[in-house]
Amino acid sequence: MQPLLERLTNLQTKLSAAYEQLDVDAKAGELAGIDEQLATSEVWNNVERAQNLSKQSASLRSQVEPWQTLRIQVADMAELMAIGDDSMLGEFNDQVDALEAEFERLKKDLLFRGEYDDHAAILKLSAGAGGTDAQDWTEMLERMYLRWAEKNSMTTELIDRSPGEEAGLKSATYSVSGPYAYGKLQSEHGVHRLVRLSPFNSDSLRQTSFALVEIMPEIAAPDEVQIDEKDLKIDVYRAGGHGGQSVNTTDSAVRVTHTPTGTVVAIQNERSQLQNKETALKILRSKLAQMQTEQHAETLADLRAGESASWGNQIRNYVLHPYQLVKDTRTKYEDKDTSGVLDGKIDGFIDAYLEWRSIL
Repeated sequence: MQPLLERLTNLQTKLSAAYEQLDVDAKAGELAGIDEQLATSEVWNNVERAQNLSKQSASLRSQVEPWQTLRIQVADMAELMAIGDDSMLGEFNDQVDALEAEFERLKKDLLFRGEYDDHAAILKLSAGAGGTDAQDWTEMLERMYLRWAEKNSMTTELIDRSPGEEAGLKSATYSVSGPYAYGKLQSEHGVHRLVRLSPFNSDSLRQTSFALVEIMPEIAAPDEVQIDEKDLKIDVYRAGGHGGQSVNTTDSAVRVTHTPTGTVVAIQNERSQLQNKETALKILRSKLAQMQTEQHAETLADLRAGESASWGNQIRNYVLHPYQLVKDTRTKYEDKDTSGVLDGKIDGFIDAYLEWRSIL
């Protein structure tokens, strides 16, 4: 019995350290406060605020409850073992094994130490040079991330999408919500390069295509990243799209420019100019937060123009011909199952990036 008790005591020590590092108790208090607000009928007078609170509640719950449950289970196990006897050793051993395995699963949370790692993420995909091939590659990446989100019980919401003329898409922007969505997806931030036999070339020549993936923390609360109004230039224009839709008959599209950094966000998906403006400002805050993280800048005033994810920042190669391999240029992690990767099996790349980042 003694070796099992020592294992359980060691697990309790690790659990207490993880609790402190992750501020589980503080997050539990924050969750209780948000849930109290959501329980009042008045909160729904402002639907957007209520929806943001609901998102925050779901995110915090996913970070807090698994750790709380494990702590209760370990405490209960300690009580059982205190009154048990050697005839129950086999059963106790299995239960301690299960508790240790659950801790090993949860301890990945300890790798999420960035300021915004627990936030939802803004995922933006942009086709690079290469015409239809590049646009098709961008749509392949869109599918890859949507499949990954689905497999990981993440919620995705389309913000803006611009299809290609022949196939694929020029750009797409999504909100991705779930446990540590930004912390996990930040490994994808940069240029993704595809090498394959082109399906759009009659001679089936080998083609190299590029797509830019931008991952930004979703900044729902304006006070989290405060932007000076005088630094903004806001233009409205007529939305593009299919003819005949009323969205094209009004100047509903909005372009917001942050003049100190030259950062531009344009949104036209909603019919309402006000909705497009609010969405554009939310994404602008997210972009500036990402730039602040990249540049290690203390304030927005310290940001330098044009220094964010760029076409020179290639992070991953996807080779489908003449051999099959996906390889990350930073961590050197690779996977020969290209079909699986393109179907959303990217957790290996995410975990490798988190480990790589933790030792930098």
